[in-house]
Amino acid sequence: MEQALPIRSALISVFHKDGLAPIVEKLNDHGVTIYSTGGTEQFIKDLGIPVVAVEDLTEYPSILGGRVKTLHPKIFGGILNRQNHAGDQSQMAEFSIPQIDLVIVDLYPFEQTVASGADAQAIIEKIDIGGISLIRAAAKNFADTFCLSSVADYQEFLDLLKAQNGTTTLAQRKRFAAKAFACSSHYDTAIFNYFNQETHLNHLKLSVDQGQSLRYGENPHQKGEFFGAMDQMFDKLHGKELSYNNLLDVDAAVQLMNEFQGSDASPCFAILKHNNACGMAQGNSLSEAYAKALAADPVSAFGGVLIANQKIDLETAEQIHELFCEVVIAPGFSQEALALLSQKKNRIILVQKLFSSPDYTLRTCLNGVLRQERDAKTDKQSDLTVVTDQAPTQAQIDDLLFASVICKHTKSNTIVFVKDGQLYASGTGQTSRVDALRQAIEKAKSFNFDLNGAVMASDAFFPFPDCVEIADRAGIKAVIQPGGSIKDQLSIDYCNAHNLSMVFTGTRHFKH
Repeated sequence: MEQALPIRSALISVFHKDGLAPIVEKLNDHGVTIYSTGGTEQFIKDLGIPVVAVEDLTEYPSILGGRVKTLHPKIFGGILNRQNHAGDQSQMAEFSIPQIDLVIVDLYPFEQTVASGADAQAIIEKIDIGGISLIRAAAKNFADTFCLSSVADYQEFLDLLKAQNGTTTLAQRKRFAAKAFACSSHYDTAIFNYFNQETHLNHLKLSVDQGQSLRYGENPHQKGEFFGAMDQMFDKLHGKELSYNNLLDVDAAVQLMNEFQGSDASPCFAILKHNNACGMAQGNSLSEAYAKALAADPVSAFGGVLIANQKIDLETAEQIHELFCEVVIAPGFSQEALALLSQKKNRIILVQKLFSSPDYTLRTCLNGVLRQERDAKTDKQSDLTVVTDQAPTQAQIDDLLFASVICKHTKSNTIVFVKDGQLYASGTGQTSRVDALRQAIEKAKSFNFDLNGAVMASDAFFPFPDCVEIADRAGIKAVIQPGGSIKDQLSIDYCNAHNLSMVFTGTRHFKH
């Protein structure tokens, strides 16, 4: 069995003192010599526990306003020496360097300081130098030194101290060293990304601490994990754990519904399946919006993800409860609605919090990663250019813009039909725009929608006039598209000849 090493000495220098007292008290119970400095030193003294000031050990004061305190050979020699190395031990004796078996350090709150909106100088002062150096040194020398680098690990370490009578094993020291390097790399990533806001170096640095294993990935034979802070986005009120596919659909749902927020937004409901809206509608009430959304495709809605832009009331919940669905998302739920929806054991109920999406998206590609700016452009009425003789009515413009938003969040190639604030049908993810159009027409017919007077949105331009011709025959009266084809005029000419209105946005919304 592996021989455990006793902890006889410790260097403790932390920014946050929460949870530290029980550890210090337990170390003292084991007769551990404690070295410390600054606020931590005073904290330990206030506990009535003996502590040696780092300045007394180094015989050098804290200088430069506290920027240099622990950066000294007597500190780093004590941490980095190899106990089985005769040369190291000879120099330890020669220079009166004490052995340091345990380092407890946390880092200045750099990320929190940035997030607080502090000025540049305050942010710079929260770049830890001594702390990060101590962590790296102790983690490097895990063979002899234990490194505790995060408040999150205090309880685990305390339990270890109690269970093993103040000793640690090599495997434990190596495991905590890995935690320490995860801590230091995350910290450096945050600092780099702060500086790179202005320098724009062509580097991608990403670090996410919060990780959880999923039941599986897209399919049962694939492992899956999620890295992110779900609790920052949602309060989970009920249901099973989110799966890999659930998370993808939830993301798509949230991104879509974020387009319909604000105090002036009409009640809106969307139903998503495989990242696409199979139903979406606005209404005078949320229950009306839900009923209209469900009518667009009640078949695909089975097992879908539902999202609302307003608090779900009992009337809406009663309709939802009749449907088998995986996830229901809303800014809130009435007590009666929550009680009803919670009757289904596995139904996931999420309260969405206010949040800001990252400015960019990431996606693996080949042996690397693609990064791009998020498509934050939402087509507005002011963006529209009427290119036909006949202009759309205001009611048609409202429908065109609604259709355009749905189109933006649907897999390309896509065509979307809308009438009176209700998604009638969409053709999604097709290899040609004509195929997407025909798919949408057939789908609308299958659910008994009359397309006469409806509007059509396309995520990209029409390379030929065949799309507007097919749409015209189906009853479409107004079209929204980016424009930009060398043959735009052919589509315009057809619309003029058949009394269709068409507007260009100038913005393509591919979603591959």
